[in-house]
Amino acid sequence: MAITIDQIKELREATGAGVLDCRKALEQADGDTQKAVEILREKGLAKAAKRADKEASEGVLELYSHGNSRVGVMVELNCETDFVGRSEDFRHFAHELALQIAAASPLYVRAEDIPAQVLEKESEMAAARAREDGKPEAIIPRIVAGRIEKFKDEAVLLRQPYIRDETLTVEKLLQALVVKTGENIVIRRFARWEVGEPLQT
Repeated sequence: MAITIDQIKELREATGAGVLDCRKALEQADGDTQKAVEILREKGLAKAAKRADKEASEGVLELYSHGNSRVGVMVELNCETDFVGRSEDFRHFAHELALQIAAASPLYVRAEDIPAQVLEKESEMAAARAREDGKPEAIIPRIVAGRIEKFKDEAVLLRQPYIRDETLTVEKLLQALVVKTGENIVIRRFARWEVGEPLQT
């Protein structure tokens, strides 16, 4: 099947992939744009996984003030090169992260960052609640496991649904940027302050 310039252009705009990659993906997908997007996404994720061990020591500190200066966010986003660190896509993503943190109040960047004692406490509370509700003892471990997953989805930045499009997670957005830039990109850390909230200990 002959692949047209318009098809390649459309796929490039949708994915940010190179012309040759778009042509190959469309040929593989017999001209089906949706299939071609999936092919590029899978290739990109494989590339992203290969880049994950590359050192990311460039980047930006994004500062954001929200709600009439009642909420402040600082997030550090790292990449491999200063060139990518100065790019519009990278800076836009850093800003979107700050908005996400301001709006959704995550507590951790990744699930692995959650201290064991926090997970233990959440498990105990979920088990106690299930017993109070009269749930059978046999199904309590399943209820606890479900509650822990829900807690992670709410508390972990990478697992949160993106505030502008709930069909995407922050992690999927990050992977898309890794694919587009061809660099390892790491959300290093963040802090969120709200006027009048107690100090974290």
